[in-house]
Amino acid sequence: MQIEREIVFPESPEEVWEALTEPERLEEWFATEVELDPRPGGTGVFRWGDGEERRATVREASEEERLVLDWEDDGGEVVLELEEVDGGTRLRIVESTPEFGTALELRALACLQAA
Repeated sequence: MQIEREIVFPESPEEVWEALTEPERLEEWFATEVELDPRPGGTGVFRWGDGEERRATVREASEEERLVLDWEDDGGEVVLELEEVDGGTRLRIVESTPEFGTALELRALACLQAA
């Protein structure tokens, strides 16, 4: 299954990239505790207050343009693509999983958008 979403943020690609890749920024809107090395081959661990944890490997990282994570738990992936547009940055998210998941990324991005 594949879930796609596009959101335009009134921020520069640099700001959006930082919100997606800096652990401290991710902890503001995505997970309770984050460890992330946003380089190809780097790893990520995302923990929530309810005890849930997801681990990922960074497959691709092009600063301020594209980030691809492979989730370890279900073999799925999430692709985040940034594009500068009039008035800000378009973020396109494509999450693919072998089975329908909880789409945590989409819930979190909705929270980021509301913040």
